[in-house]
Amino acid sequence: MRHARPPHDDVPAAELDLGDLVMRVARTLRRRGTAAYEPYELAPHQARALRVVGHHGTMRLGELAQHLRVAPRSVTDVVDALEERGLVARSPDPTDRRAQVVGLTEEGQALLTRVDAARRAEADGYFARLPERDRAALRRILERLERAGEP
Repeated sequence: MRHARPPHDDVPAAELDLGDLVMRVARTLRRRGTAAYEPYELAPHQARALRVVGHHGTMRLGELAQHLRVAPRSVTDVVDALEERGLVARSPDPTDRRAQVVGLTEEGQALLTRVDAARRAEADGYFARLPERDRAALRRILERLERAGEP
């Protein structure tokens, strides 16, 4: 699948500083990921919510909002839409019955597995233009930066 560059990305890569170049690549990956979600009728923020709940397990809505870095009201809308589709289910928090938790349903887990495979295939396709040695070096560099965290 070929993706067009947005018109504002017309500066040659060689003229960008490293931070801008990384951001350009991240935007390209995000666009490709969004395209991978379309056949499943998932918006990117819905897919992210499924991935967070799938990775971390059942959690309170406030925790999900923190993971997604959105306002609690926004996460309620996302969970409402996912719940309507039968992908997540709310239930009382076993430690505080006044609160609710959200977890994946079997259907949600199955869809998450398919969506993750599609997203991974898109990313693999994007990076396939690099020789294996370069992909391995890029992975090592990115993992090192990730471990270093923020200053």
